Amino acid sequence: MKFKFCALSASLVFLGLLNSHAQTNSGTTTDGRNGNTITTAVPFLLITPDARAGAAGDAGVATSPDVNATYWNPAKLAFLKSQYGFSLSYSPWLQKLVPDISLSYINGFYRLDDRNVIGGSLRYFSLGQIQLVDANQTNLGTYSPNELSVDGSFSRSFGENFSLGTALRFIYSNLSSGVIDGSQNKPGTAVAADISAFYQEDKDFLGSPATLAFGLDISNIGTKMSYSDGSPKYFIPTNMRLGGASTFHLDGFNDFTIALDLNKLLVPTHPIYDNKGRIIAGKDPNRSVPAGIFGSFSDAPGGFSEEIQEVSISTGLEYWYNNLFAVRTGYFYENPNKGNRQYLTLGLGLKYNIVNIDLSYLLANQQKSPLANTLRFSLVFNFNSQVKTN
Repeated sequence: MKFKFCALSASLVFLGLLNSHAQTNSGTTTDGRNGNTITTAVPFLLITPDARAGAAGDAGVATSPDVNATYWNPAKLAFLKSQYGFSLSYSPWLQKLVPDISLSYINGFYRLDDRNVIGGSLRYFSLGQIQLVDANQTNLGTYSPNELSVDGSFSRSFGENFSLGTALRFIYSNLSSGVIDGSQNKPGTAVAADISAFYQEDKDFLGSPATLAFGLDISNIGTKMSYSDGSPKYFIPTNMRLGGASTFHLDGFNDFTIALDLNKLLVPTHPIYDNKGRIIAGKDPNRSVPAGIFGSFSDAPGGFSEEIQEVSISTGLEYWYNNLFAVRTGYFYENPNKGNRQYLTLGLGLKYNIVNIDLSYLLANQQKSPLANTLRFSLVFNFNSQVKTN
């Protein structure tokens, strides 16, 4: 048996996820650009799961800590003021292409003592339903491919300003029903880890009391993934996120945050081959995970200028009034040769008692981007606030 439209559906999904992580080779794009996108398995791991960061241009590595730090920077968990909490997030995905794709996210944390915090999360990515047919186009029913990851995280503070964090992750990707074109397929699995750091300090900045913060998170450092015995093994999306944020406390009612994140995938870039399959620029992508990570800073066939193109930029603004109502906006930029995701984000937040309600909306070119009009919803619950940290 085989999937009807299987290859097309997978390609559209991956294209819509990140525009640069479909399982395809590099080459000239339809508009004449010499694109060289980076490919990985399970690109759903890079989809922003929560509405707060989704409204701020996907910036989150150094913003003020909340429960969703389990995704953005586990080290931030150490500076949460609550004893425990959890969040629920949901995002319909690629609604312009397929009506039943979605990402669901649940996570939580618990403070062990004044320095140590543990957390956990589950991401579930549903690719909807795909019709199955055999070689004679006989209807064999439907199949629902899906992917998920399960995380456990730990964060510890070192003094009043600095913390470190880590996370362990199990990844499961079930994209086929078993047999495709005579080949026995199986779900892909991988294990991975994150390492992260966070620093924040209160000081006067530009004439106002402010909190300055810096964050680093290297996520998905893990094993390769394959979908059948003897098939190629694909890198998972190891990603380095580095950023800063400044929150200005204008008075007792108004806080304003500016955030900037830089992201780079730490996986091999496609080399350029001649008509005989020999590499004429770049490096062989078939290497170990450590070699792929360290080599990712110098393997682009276009040299340093292409390496710079592989850095995407997330910028975000957040305004809080009386810690009750928030307005957010941001912009995400990716080089046209590396995926060409470029979009504006907007969102609102409302805090009532122990509950935060967040909503985000993604603005993109309706004709060019399958991500246009993407919505995200989040509910955050915090309990026993004002726990002392140091």
